[in-house]
Amino acid sequence: MDALYNPIISTVTVAVIIVICSVKIITRRSPEKRRYPPVAGTVFNQLLNFHRLLHYMTELACKHKTYRLLTLFWTEVYTADPANVEYVLKTNFANYGKGRFHHNVLMDLLGDGIFTVDGKNWQQQRKTLSYEFSTRMLRDFSSTIFRTKAAKLAQIVSESASSNQIIEIQDLFMKSTLDSVIKVVLGIEIDSMCGTNEEGTLFSNAFDEASVMVMYRYFDIFWKIKRFLNIGSEAKLRDCIRVIDGFVYKLIRIKTEQVHNKLQDDSALKQGDILSKFLESNDTDPQYLRDIILCLMMAGKDTTTSTLSWFFYMMCKHPFTQETIAQEVREATEVKETPNLDEIATSITEEALDKMQYLHAALTETLRLYPAVPVEGKVCFADDTFPDGFSIRKGDLLSYQPWVMGRMKSIWGEDAEEYKPERWLDENGVFQQQSPFKFTAFQAGPRICLGKEFAYRQMKIFSAVLLGSYVFKLSDEQKAVNYKTMLTLNIDGGLHLLASHRY
Repeated sequence: MDALYNPIISTVTVAVIIVICSVKIITRRSPEKRRYPPVAGTVFNQLLNFHRLLHYMTELACKHKTYRLLTLFWTEVYTADPANVEYVLKTNFANYGKGRFHHNVLMDLLGDGIFTVDGKNWQQQRKTLSYEFSTRMLRDFSSTIFRTKAAKLAQIVSESASSNQIIEIQDLFMKSTLDSVIKVVLGIEIDSMCGTNEEGTLFSNAFDEASVMVMYRYFDIFWKIKRFLNIGSEAKLRDCIRVIDGFVYKLIRIKTEQVHNKLQDDSALKQGDILSKFLESNDTDPQYLRDIILCLMMAGKDTTTSTLSWFFYMMCKHPFTQETIAQEVREATEVKETPNLDEIATSITEEALDKMQYLHAALTETLRLYPAVPVEGKVCFADDTFPDGFSIRKGDLLSYQPWVMGRMKSIWGEDAEEYKPERWLDENGVFQQQSPFKFTAFQAGPRICLGKEFAYRQMKIFSAVLLGSYVFKLSDEQKAVNYKTMLTLNIDGGLHLLASHRY
């Protein structure tokens, strides 16, 4: 990413920022002596630490739970205080939203989807999607798809295990979750997992690259100029979005024709993929559907891929936990000693999933340390004061930090940086929820993730099938595993594992 900005321009920029920041600090002193968060640096410091951005944020949060970073045009406030998070996400929810700033940054990729809008647009999409995610039809439809895709993924792993070949499991998760979410959302089979759909692979790669470019906009004050001139990161983003739009609009057109021409039988329509429901409700604007679909894909593909990848990394680092989960899967599914993959997948019923309390805890502990969305951004709509006494101005950008909060001893105790699924279980081994304002992986309040249970179901099915069938270990125990700075927390370079048959 270093090549995305010019060193000479950056040197000039930092000089200008220093001058302007000094002016801001002097001229913005309030006659009412309002107490503002301490200044911890500038956006230029974030650029210098872009490759290790989350670690940099953690270092700052260890000094100040709430702090400011200054830019040429606005102030960014970061907080890792659960009381502040609750205030923003619940108590004074109406005063914080995506605002024009976040909408402008995200709209080229996500348009006017639910993740980028406020007000009536957000309420309307939230209401529609809330109903869809609450139906038993979608639950049953999606669970069948997850079991099928999990079994197919397990078959690919089986072939690698038999030949002792290294697998890059993050890529496999990306393809299998893409296949799953497109089937659930659009009702269309693309089979990118088996490499038979080149368009699906191109789309997935373009979506990942676009996510990186959009994330970079938050720290690149020249991104609008680059977009106007179509140069650098913005030229690359435009190319990626061209691929994304071509793929998504094609699928929308195919699905629309299928519904209108009644190429599907009644039973297929009754299975209830989400797009069919929109089309049946006469929501047929391709742009509107495109924006909703991409938001659902980001939520259903990227976040699940991220969590499963980090989860299997944790399984390799903690083999005892891996074995404990495998035993729990055997007991919950009551499979015979040498089951085949289809038998394992079929045995993972809703009842069996409910019994997998330790697996649920292990996935949640992974999300605590490796949240799929490591930083969440809002905009302050009116001057306000946080519970910790710090004030925030109208127009300030506000971010709370799930990655940082998951590592804070003041929130999780002295063992905060340790991976301990047991912290989520009571004395009877039953999963216990924690406050969503300290465990913020799924947001909280009115914007709490609609697909939370949907995501857990998918991750548990995939994990149960794979861990119930194979033993996993890192292909290279000495190789460092790190994140890639983007909107979602993917593993940089993928996760390379060796699998062996459990039976």
